[in-house]
Amino acid sequence: MSYGYERVVEDTISEVDGRIRDELKKRGFGVLTEIDVKQTLKEKLDVDFRRYRILGACNPPIAHQARSQELQIGLLLPCNVVLWENDDDTTTVAAIDAKQMLAITGRDDLEELANKVNGLLEQAVDAV
Repeated sequence: MSYGYERVVEDTISEVDGRIRDELKKRGFGVLTEIDVKQTLKEKLDVDFRRYRILGACNPPIAHQARSQELQIGLLLPCNVVLWENDDDTTTVAAIDAKQMLAITGRDDLEELANKVNGLLEQAVDAV
């Protein structure tokens, strides 16, 4: 099952990380949160894991519009963009499918916002 839009890039996770941040910024998103899963698992569980990062991205005007329509929408924000290192030295970059995520609300009136977010996130991922 797919929860988002992804592509594999023939570069290191560090290179892809910098490019996806730039591409998100061009589309009005900022990165509010960052989780280095590899580091966190090592510190908390002493477990080794592949390089894996979760970026919490937010487009303030769109997020404000969504919160103005539904206060609890904050439970579903920010939009996650995930990067992970593959065994063949490529990197996968993936962005949440906002339409699937917002479907939990049962509100059809949020579909237009979700489609807008998906379009911007897909553009950013494709530009990497």
